[in-house]
Amino acid sequence: MRCMTLLLPQVKAETLRSQVEHQLRQAIVRGLLKPGQKLVERELCEKLGVSRPSLREALRRLEAEKLIVNVPHRGPEVASMTLAQARDLYAMRRLLEGFAAREFTRLATDEQVKALTKAVKRLREAGHKNNQAGVLEAKSEFYDILLGGCGNALVQEILGSLLSRVSLLRATSLMLPERLPQSLDEIDAMLHCIQSKDAAGAQTLADRHVQNAEQAALGVFEKISHPSH
Repeated sequence: MRCMTLLLPQVKAETLRSQVEHQLRQAIVRGLLKPGQKLVERELCEKLGVSRPSLREALRRLEAEKLIVNVPHRGPEVASMTLAQARDLYAMRRLLEGFAAREFTRLATDEQVKALTKAVKRLREAGHKNNQAGVLEAKSEFYDILLGGCGNALVQEILGSLLSRVSLLRATSLMLPERLPQSLDEIDAMLHCIQSKDAAGAQTLADRHVQNAEQAALGVFEKISHPSH
C-alpha cells in the first residue's frame, strides 16, 4: 500500500505534463500557434488550466524537438524555419522514411499491417471531408504505426523528431486543393505495396511521396516568405 501511495503522484504528474505537451504540439501542428508567435506563460496556464512548472516542463520537451525556441530577453516562441533548413529536413526525411517503409514491409506483423490499413482508411475519410485536423491526426497515427513496426528504434526516434518539425510546414501544404488527393493516392499505393510484401516498391513510393510533399511544402513556404513574387 505504501509503494502505491508513493507512485501515484509521480504517475499523475507525468500524465499531466504529457497532456500539456500534447495540447501544445497539436496547436503548433495545426497552425493554431504560428511560427514566430511568442508564448506567454500566464496566458497558456490560464487556457490550459495548469501550473507554471507543468507548462515549463512541457515547453522544455517541445524545445528539445525544436518546435519551440527560447529567445534571449523574449522567452519561448514557436520555432520558425529557413528555406535551407526545410530542404535539409526533407532530404533526411527521404532517406529515413524510405528505409522505414521497406523495413515495415519486411518485419511488420499482420496486426500492425491491419492497424496501418485502418489508419489509411481514417486518413482518406478525413481527406474527403476536407477535415484538416482529422487529416493531420490520421497522418500522425499512420507514422506512429509505420515507425513502430520498422524494427529500428533509432530511426523511429530520429524520424519521429523530423516529422514533428516537418509539421511546421505540413499543416499548410497538405490541405492544398491539388496536394491532398495526390498525397492520399500516394499513401494508398504505398499501403498496397506493404500489403503485398513488396518492400522495394514500398521504399520507392515512400521516397516519391516525400519528394512530392517537399515540392508542395517548399512552394507554399516560398510564397509566404516572398508574398510579392
